[in-house]
Amino acid sequence: MYEESVKLLNQAIADEMWAIHQYMYFHFHCDDQGYDPLAALFKKTAIEEMLHTERLAERVLFLKGEVEMKASREVAKIHNLTEMLDKAKEMEQMSVRDYNRFARECMENADSATKRIFEDLVIDEERHLDQFETQEEHIQKYGEQFLALQSFERGKTISGPGGGEA
Repeated sequence: MYEESVKLLNQAIADEMWAIHQYMYFHFHCDDQGYDPLAALFKKTAIEEMLHTERLAERVLFLKGEVEMKASREVAKIHNLTEMLDKAKEMEQMSVRDYNRFARECMENADSATKRIFEDLVIDEERHLDQFETQEEHIQKYGEQFLALQSFERGKTISGPGGGEA
């Protein structure tokens, strides 16, 4: 009865697993480049995607399905911050589009609980999209100054009072 819902949920899990991997990759590279606020945003978003995966998997199990735990795509090897944000925005836009479609399909299959999960995820993904758009707007508006301030903050923390690591 709920085979189609389980299929959609597992497709969403695969996309969320990809997002986790991609955002952690971006986190590592932003952190390495000294862009702590962007690194923190990517890490926080990856953790939220993990929570999405957990919620989706719990629903699959409730529906007596098998949870598939494989990422839908490979991680894109991107090191440029603007390109990272473009990729992140693209990923979130795709999730919003897909989860809206999945919610409609669940409604058509009389599965309102799974429909609700997808609707809730759309809200989170739209918030992620807004956060990435805001960061990109800051870079466009302030350019290298915005990025320099991010790495400057790290320098203050490391060489702050007492001269040691914070």
